[in-house]
Amino acid sequence: MPPSLREAATIILAREKNSQLEIYLLQRSTKSGFMGGLYVFPGGVVDEQDRGLSLWQPCIDLLPAALEEQLCDDRFPLESAIAFGVAAIRETLEEAGVLIAAADEKSQNDFKTMATLRLEDDLPEKWFKSKIHSDHWTLLFSNLWPWSHWITPKTMKKRFDTRFFIVLMPDNQTCVTDDRETQSGIWLTPQAALEQNLTGKTPLSPPTVVTLTQLMAFNTVSALKKETISRSWGAPIAPVMLRSESGPVIIEPWDPEFKMAEKIKLKNLSEKVLPPGSSFSRIWCDRGLWKPVTP
Repeated sequence: MPPSLREAATIILAREKNSQLEIYLLQRSTKSGFMGGLYVFPGGVVDEQDRGLSLWQPCIDLLPAALEEQLCDDRFPLESAIAFGVAAIRETLEEAGVLIAAADEKSQNDFKTMATLRLEDDLPEKWFKSKIHSDHWTLLFSNLWPWSHWITPKTMKKRFDTRFFIVLMPDNQTCVTDDRETQSGIWLTPQAALEQNLTGKTPLSPPTVVTLTQLMAFNTVSALKKETISRSWGAPIAPVMLRSESGPVIIEPWDPEFKMAEKIKLKNLSEKVLPPGSSFSRIWCDRGLWKPVTP
């Protein structure tokens, strides 16, 4: 029986530098039990403190009708959108030191204080919820836009039902890793990240490879923003993972043989590796590096 799904949320932080779109990537600790050592977007599990429509609505900059229009659909109601959005913002602060929020009369030092506070030892379990309420922060859900919905393959030891949000990097804040769950962070263009993945310099997780390949279609923040405004969650992406003599292979739902994945013959994978930016539907784990391959 496959492990149960845990709800999770991720933020794809984007910025424009030297007229190029860049994305922030964090390297997970090598001690992590899931994707250890790989570069991913900031994010994590939805906690109980992230839930509660009446609790969080006063701390959000969007009224329910606007929030529903921006983030909800038939399979993602308002209560879920708030819980996943709060989790995404909390985890991005905890892992990257960036707070997607605002408050009256708050200065840049207040943001730095929050980024420093999250590094303290022995923080109370619900410290984020307490600080947001006591210090009258407003979570900027207006900056969260849906990108994709991923469900981990059934054969993996840990499984997540994850929403990926796009967020433009806030002005006057700096990404800083927590050196606990994450051990390094870097801004890269999608092209550069995918190239460095193939060489092992910046090893990426499978959903990160797919997402960065999608983001190669956008050269500027304005182009990306135009896409996000009209984008919906779409159908969940639920790949399957197969074993081979050369290493595991993930088969994406758009693969032509996906419905008969168990019958796929996986041979000569080292000869099928694709260059960055290529369309693909399979990702092969070559000694720890996830590489797109042809069918």
